[in-house]
Amino acid sequence: MSNKIKVTQTKSGIGRLPKHRATLTGLGLRRINHTVELEDTPCVRGMINKVSYMVKVEGE
Repeated sequence: MSNKIKVTQTKSGIGRLPKHRATLTGLGLRRINHTVELEDTPCVRGMINKVSYMVKVEGE
């Protein structure tokens, strides 16, 4: 079973690249300070790395 990680959006998606905004949506993030709990998989890690400047990760 995979571990869980908490991902929190720390910056706005306004004015960002459309792909990065879509990645935030794919992670389930909607607004600043919104936190979601996700499975720690390579796919999710890749999405987090793509928008690492806009999110904070806990439980690594």
